[in-house]
Amino acid sequence: QVQLVESGGGLVQPGGSLRLRCAASGGAFTSLLMAWFRQAPGKERELVAASRYWPEYTYYADSVRGRFTISRDNAQSTVDLQMDSLNPEDTAVYYCAATARNSLHTYDYWGQGTQVTVSS
Repeated sequence: QVQLVESGGGLVQPGGSLRLRCAASGGAFTSLLMAWFRQAPGKERELVAASRYWPEYTYYADSVRGRFTISRDNAQSTVDLQMDSLNPEDTAVYYCAATARNSLHTYDYWGQGTQVTVSS
């Protein structure tokens, strides 16, 4: 059983940056496809970014490509989401997710979520 714990959310002004971290435990981290989702009030949950260790693969949603960067530290079993040039449309609860099934759309493990608010 994999446990995921997110940290790093908060309030930031438009144009600012935040770095989210997800710490994983209880599983073989290098075999997991790790992802970040977000869900804003009244909207569907959106896949933001994903990272697979081997074969190496990285995914970004069009809405964040060029502004967000996903990175993983296999030694520490963590995955970060660096978010730059934030705008109010990025406001959402951000969730870390993991799967051993090598699918971008099916996840077995979820964190509790961390709130990101972009506002002046």
